[in-house]
Amino acid sequence: MKFSHAVIRKPGRNFSLGLTTRSLGIPDYELMLNQHDAYVQTLASLGLDITVLDPLPDYPDAYFVEDTAVVTPRVAVITRPGAESRQGEEDSIEPVLSRFRRTIRIQPPGTVDGGDVLMVGEHFFVGISKRTNQNGASQLGAILDRFGYSWTAIPVRTGLHLKSSLSLVSPDTLLITAALAEHEAFRDFHKIMLDQDEELAANTLWINQALVVPAGFPHTHSKLEKLGLRLIDLDMSEARKMDGGLSCMSLRF
Repeated sequence: MKFSHAVIRKPGRNFSLGLTTRSLGIPDYELMLNQHDAYVQTLASLGLDITVLDPLPDYPDAYFVEDTAVVTPRVAVITRPGAESRQGEEDSIEPVLSRFRRTIRIQPPGTVDGGDVLMVGEHFFVGISKRTNQNGASQLGAILDRFGYSWTAIPVRTGLHLKSSLSLVSPDTLLITAALAEHEAFRDFHKIMLDQDEELAANTLWINQALVVPAGFPHTHSKLEKLGLRLIDLDMSEARKMDGGLSCMSLRF
């Protein structure tokens, strides 16, 4: 799939008050802005038309826009985030996406975070996690079925989201952690296995024949070089302190 658009939200000054499970130190706002600017510039350099939204002061996690929607070529599913403190972020995303796609919303008691959804062509892998419950996954699956897609539910046993542990890096290749590599759903894929001490590199973006990878993971970088794609390293230190990764900060379609 060739991407042409991305929706991105600027981090607010209070972004460090968001949710996190990690103990990597207090994030720095000015450094976060610099890293975020580099992220926006990188996506623009890959041919994406960027829509940049203002911060939502009442939602310090709102710059992780990926969790608020699942955008497919045929429909945009507006999610209901699994963290109660984030419910409401999706209300500001729907009018933006409605300019590009028909929108359908996940309804209570279902919850879905976009970080739990990996699109591979016409098929979707949907993680069942602390943020995406079975009801929400079933609602999403029913919508995908209506629009001609198929899907598979994947239990998420480690990491915050499904895409904390795997990424699609070519049409038939996954960058994946050992915990997920043996899952039956992924048996037909080529796999690039992450070293245990570099599993934070699992969240990598394949965009228009380039791979945007988090900086600081040399073994993963070396493995990805063999794909023959352009590699772009981005420092994600401040988003990582808040459980964030490369895919989290944009909706790409």
